[in-house]
Amino acid sequence: MTASRAPGMRWSLARVAFAVTSMIALAFLIPLGVAMEHIATQNATNQAQAQITALEPLLAVTTDQTRLDEALSTLSGGQAVGIVLPDGAVLGTNHASTAQLSTAVGAGRAGSLPVAGGHELVQPEALGSGTALIEVYLPDSASDHDLVGAWVTLSVVAALLVLGSTLVADRLATRVVGASRHLAEASRRLGEGETGVRVVAGGPRELAEAGEAFNAMADRVVQLIAAEREMVADLSHRLRTPLTALRLNAAGLGEGQAARQTQESVARLEQEVDRIIQAARAGRDGGAGGPLAATVCEVTAVARERIAFWSALAEDEDRPWRFFGPASAPPYSGAGPRPEQRSDVVAISAQELGAALDTLLGNIFRHTPEGTGFQVTVHTGRGTVAVLIDDAGPGMAAADLPARGAGTGADGSTGLGLDIVRKLAERVGGSLSTGRSSLGGLQVHLSLPTLTARQPAPRAAFKARVPRARRADRGAG
Repeated sequence: MTASRAPGMRWSLARVAFAVTSMIALAFLIPLGVAMEHIATQNATNQAQAQITALEPLLAVTTDQTRLDEALSTLSGGQAVGIVLPDGAVLGTNHASTAQLSTAVGAGRAGSLPVAGGHELVQPEALGSGTALIEVYLPDSASDHDLVGAWVTLSVVAALLVLGSTLVADRLATRVVGASRHLAEASRRLGEGETGVRVVAGGPRELAEAGEAFNAMADRVVQLIAAEREMVADLSHRLRTPLTALRLNAAGLGEGQAARQTQESVARLEQEVDRIIQAARAGRDGGAGGPLAATVCEVTAVARERIAFWSALAEDEDRPWRFFGPASAPPYSGAGPRPEQRSDVVAISAQELGAALDTLLGNIFRHTPEGTGFQVTVHTGRGTVAVLIDDAGPGMAAADLPARGAGTGADGSTGLGLDIVRKLAERVGGSLSTGRSSLGGLQVHLSLPTLTARQPAPRAAFKARVPRARRADRGAG
């Protein structure tokens, strides 16, 4: 995901623990709260019944109001107790109406009467002079206060249990998350080319097995890469024998221009073979590493050098050619812009860029008939330098361009050339595209970011126009 990231494993495990513990806490909290409410009501009723039981013996021996008032004042919770004598006199508190009291006396048995703010527990007592009534007022506020406190206590305990279990689950998940993060980071680094990265197998058994499998895979990848490099070096080394014979034959051609160009080509081919062997043996890419002076070049200077090399063959095949580009900068003398600050300096070695341009120019000579003209244009924009190679041949649709390794070889094409150039451009943040040439044939557009570029400039900035002040080199045709 890019816009919104999915929650991590640690957060997911913590949420699961929170949800499960919350359900368990609620499953115990609700029944326990209901039970506590029932127990509180039962306790209040039992206390009221105890007060009634304490007054019954006294009421059986006397109905003297003075003695009864004294007993009510000394009775625990007596402020909620009342006595209705047979003559209708009321001692203590009374919350029930006269009709309710008459009904209770007539019933002759204990009961509960609903009154304002609670209820009263009444107990009739048969005396010689009539029936007395003992009543105990039970307010709802008292039981509600006790229940609220109980619910608060239970809720706090449940919240602490849920929070504690979530924290414990989070701590336990840290071990799992740490192992998975290390494995993901190692996989990312391996994908970026760090073949020496390994993980310490840890965490749960499944993640430990995944770490061991990753290490085994990384070891196998290193072995395969080493075997491939060794094979490339061996195959390249086999070219030395025919190259030696070719160099000896070229030496016997004499001192003419064609002989010098042939000898130069053979020498250059030997250098490329040596570079391939050295790069394969050293386990690195042929154009990577090295100081700045070895890994940067001026595109204009390299393009002029390669067009000069191909110009002799173009004259032999009667191919008109032109080169458009800015004047090459003089060698750096300590004044003015440094080499890496010039507008056409890119992070590619001169050997690699020259080989790429040779590939593109060589395609013109291989795939167009003799007499077909071509032109090379180099121009710079904001942070980008572009090389346009146009030919006047029959052209080729983008769908007809051979993919890497898909060429049959019958027409001299294996599909590797353009793919190699494209990968070279993409390695430094550039691009390679094809289109219709202004000469009527195929146009190859190589766009490369300069060292001073902060971001790649749009390709349209280079295809839309060509600066007016431009120096043109023309070949015979």
